[in-house]
Amino acid sequence: MLFPKFHLEEIKKQEGRDLTRFDLDFDLPDHVLPEFPPPIFLTTRPDLGDVSQGKLVTIMNYYELFNGILNPKQLEGLRLLVTPFPQQQFNQTEDRRSEQPSRGVVCFECHVNGHTNASIHLVGDIRPQEFRHRLDTPTLRGVNIQRLFGSQRALKSVEDFTEFEQRAAYFDGDPVIATKKGINILDRGHQVHAMAEFQNLLDFPPAPKLNIYGRMDPQKASESELRGQDLFFGKGNCSPCHVPPYYTDNLMHNLKAERFFKPQMVNGRMASADGPIKTFPLRGVKDSPPYLHDGRLLTLEDTVEFSNLIQGLKLSEPEKKDLVAFMRAL
Repeated sequence: MLFPKFHLEEIKKQEGRDLTRFDLDFDLPDHVLPEFPPPIFLTTRPDLGDVSQGKLVTIMNYYELFNGILNPKQLEGLRLLVTPFPQQQFNQTEDRRSEQPSRGVVCFECHVNGHTNASIHLVGDIRPQEFRHRLDTPTLRGVNIQRLFGSQRALKSVEDFTEFEQRAAYFDGDPVIATKKGINILDRGHQVHAMAEFQNLLDFPPAPKLNIYGRMDPQKASESELRGQDLFFGKGNCSPCHVPPYYTDNLMHNLKAERFFKPQMVNGRMASADGPIKTFPLRGVKDSPPYLHDGRLLTLEDTVEFSNLIQGLKLSEPEKKDLVAFMRAL
């Protein structure tokens, strides 16, 4: 796990925990990262707008922010999501990646305020290092409408994902190391379910230009956004995978990007076949840079150009701009 500098500073200020690593530095510039701290919208209380009140939610302030908004079970789930637990790089042992012994990390360290701060990690498996994927942290907004979870997309519920993170992913799937560093086995019937219940309340940000079907309201949308919508459902051929109203089909698709290059080393990683990739929802996509499963695309403009090349769409420059305008309104 590797976090942006502004996040490290806020956690140090609020809790005194130092998540700075001595072996790696975060490599994405701030101007391509999501808003920090991101707002929180709840499916149960759309009338409240941003319930985070512009603050980073931590173990120090979660109760004062959410007491009276959540029921006791949901509040307990949130408490666990902001409670530090040992992890592979951040723990009390000498085999850690921080100068001082650490109490660990919280779920909302990567999924900040139930969203993302573009923190990254490497998928933990037995492939040689050059074939290990760099994983971008996806948002938890709208997680209740999703059906595939985890870097291998092998988990079918938010409960499965929540339990798996603590039991395996936090320690690269090694139970021996987990025991040494301090594994935290959650109770499925109480703790996991409470954590999942809160996560399932996290809503997409408001999209005032969309109607109840997830399409542009002609009375509110700009001409560019309407043209972009026509391209999205037409020439751009985006909608077979990104289906309204949430713009996902909850499936996996193989883009076969390897058609365009020979396997080669690029910055220490082997550029090779990616295989099937999850269709992420596009609702609120403007708030979740960088893009694709490994963060290789820094902006929506990059993403449109990538799709243009992969699909052989031959979009003009004005068409690309219209597509971006449409996605920014989702």
